[in-house]
Amino acid sequence: MEAESVGEIPRGDEWEYEPKWDGFRCLAFRDGTRVELMSKAGKPLARYFPDVVASMLELTAPRFVLDGEIVVPLGTSLSFDDLLMRIHPAQSRVEKLARETPATFIAFDLLVDAAGTSLVDQPLEVRRQALEAFAGEHVPPGARVRLSPATSDLRDVERWLRSLGSGLDGIIAKRVDLPYESGNRRGMVKIKQTRTADCVVGGFRYGSKEKLVGSLLLGLYDDDGLLHHVGFTSNIPRAEKPAITKRLEALIEPPGFTGRAPGGPSRWSTERSGEWNPLAPKLVVEVAYDHFSGGRFRHGTSFHRWRPDKAPRQCTLTQVERESRSPLALLERR
Repeated sequence: MEAESVGEIPRGDEWEYEPKWDGFRCLAFRDGTRVELMSKAGKPLARYFPDVVASMLELTAPRFVLDGEIVVPLGTSLSFDDLLMRIHPAQSRVEKLARETPATFIAFDLLVDAAGTSLVDQPLEVRRQALEAFAGEHVPPGARVRLSPATSDLRDVERWLRSLGSGLDGIIAKRVDLPYESGNRRGMVKIKQTRTADCVVGGFRYGSKEKLVGSLLLGLYDDDGLLHHVGFTSNIPRAEKPAITKRLEALIEPPGFTGRAPGGPSRWSTERSGEWNPLAPKLVVEVAYDHFSGGRFRHGTSFHRWRPDKAPRQCTLTQVERESRSPLALLERR
């Protein structure tokens, strides 16, 4: 299931609330001694998380499908940077990191139980009860598989929001009366403290003084599959620029954007800074922003992190449509 981003916590007896963990969304499949881990984009993750595979084999259930989040605890918080380091081509490096900073799987849904029965057609309130029973029966003490808390009490939600600095990414609200529907956003929403969006890097510009990346050009897909230029981000850590530049240059490929494209030089820019290089749509970056209107971020965004776990085609304009509505729409509620 996908979560739609909203600005307010929904209220009502039909809603249940969970913390939004700062990790990689993951479906964990086990059938006997075989374990598969799959990202939200449908990509295999088991190669990068052998420790999570081992944790799944520690459970006493012979088969199951769990929906959850892979996180890397570091002290009293979660480290997304250490999580990103796992996406590495060298298996020896992955295994070393797995030993030094082992990951934990936080389960928040059960799609197939230990008997092999599918629960996807059952409402969340039934699946949650089954998940709690599964955790109590099949997760041994000390296992790096944990049960995510859930509550219908908004006082708990307020307490969680105050704890965001320790690693939570926000709050997830789910409809307890709906089944599990892949790709459907009507039954699950997410509330973040800051506005963020996952964007495709459709191009880049060099900096004005040296041939290193100066800014990343951001794109979002519309319903027709066209990639539109929506803004840029330029606060790239200087120490990372040489490596990022090399990575970008290897992906140069026209057209970059298939919808609206960046313009040329303006009176505020030099000829060089107005030029841009198109990229194959392979990279996804998460940026923070303060306002979106007229089909673009109205100011430069703030680079947050790379998202290798997110498929470029999942980066759509629906993420920011709510923010781009006119304030006059609020009057329609009265």
